[in-house]
Order: sequence, then C-alpha cells, then structure tokens
Amino acid sequence: MTQLPHSAPAEIRFCPLCATPLETRLLNDKPRRACPACTYIHFTDPKVGVGVLVEQEGKVLLVRRAVNPQIGKWSIPAGFLDRGEDPRTTATRETREETGLEVQVTSLVDVYFNPPSPDGGASVFILYRADLVGGELHPGDDVDRAAFFAPDALPELAFASTLGAISQIGGEPGRSGA
Repeated sequence: MTQLPHSAPAEIRFCPLCATPLETRLLNDKPRRACPACTYIHFTDPKVGVGVLVEQEGKVLLVRRAVNPQIGKWSIPAGFLDRGEDPRTTATRETREETGLEVQVTSLVDVYFNPPSPDGGASVFILYRADLVGGELHPGDDVDRAAFFAPDALPELAFASTLGAISQIGGEPGRSGA
C-alpha cells in the first residue's frame, strides 16, 4: 500500500514570511508545520497537472518524456498548472511547448488521481480534449519525440492519467516500442 505524503514535512524548516524556525503542531486534526512567531501554516498542496487529448485521422498525439518521472515512456502533452493560471491555458501552453502544435480546448474529459510516486509527478490530473488548429509537429521542452499513434499501435505509456486518456478513444496500452 502506498503511504500518503506526510502533512508536516520536516524538510520545511523555516517560515517563508519571517524566517523563524517552524514547529510541528496539530492543526485541523493533522500535524502541520507552523510558525510560532506569526500566523504562517505550511500546507502540503497537491501538484496539479493538465493534459490534452488531441486526435488526428484516428490517431492520438503522444510525446516521449526526456525527463523524470517516467523518462523514455510516452504520455499525452501535459505539464504542471501554475498558480493563478487557467487550466485550459496550461493545456494549450504545454501542447505548444512540447509539440510545436497549436490547439483549442473543446471540452473537459475527466479529472484523475495519480497515486503518490517516489518520482514525483502530478497527484491531480485534469484532462481536456482539444482540436488541432495550427503549428508544425516537433519535440520541444522536456520531450525528445512527438508523434501521432493509432490506438492499436501504442508505445509504452507513462502515468495512470495517460492510460485514462487512451481509454477515452478506445485504445489499449501497447508495447510496440515506437
């Protein structure tokens, strides 16, 4: 069984507001790192990822990861949501950065929970469907390949959320090694 992240991580040592050493206190029924000198409480917020399901001529757009987590495996174009950013903006930005393609988000597909992993990654993942509207396909940012795959010829996939995305188009995770 995977252990959930601790709500009072010891590596969070100093208050970002006043630099006082933090202490662990029971707050709202959970241990939390808190500042004894001011009102700061450290909350272990989840990482939120946003991705895009793009289809063209019956094929799905995938990118091969050039960084951890899941280096060398394929996923849908995706990235982390920045504070204050609309998730639809994240979806279009990440697609452009990773593939060179311009997309327009059309609908929400689903929201996924990825179990905690020692490699990191998003614990909450928002998946949108989008239409291709321009650009030229080429890998960028933190991927080394970008390509469209038929649902019956998929490479090795990363992340539970990618598996969920593929299931939306009726594909089965493959191991073609592409």
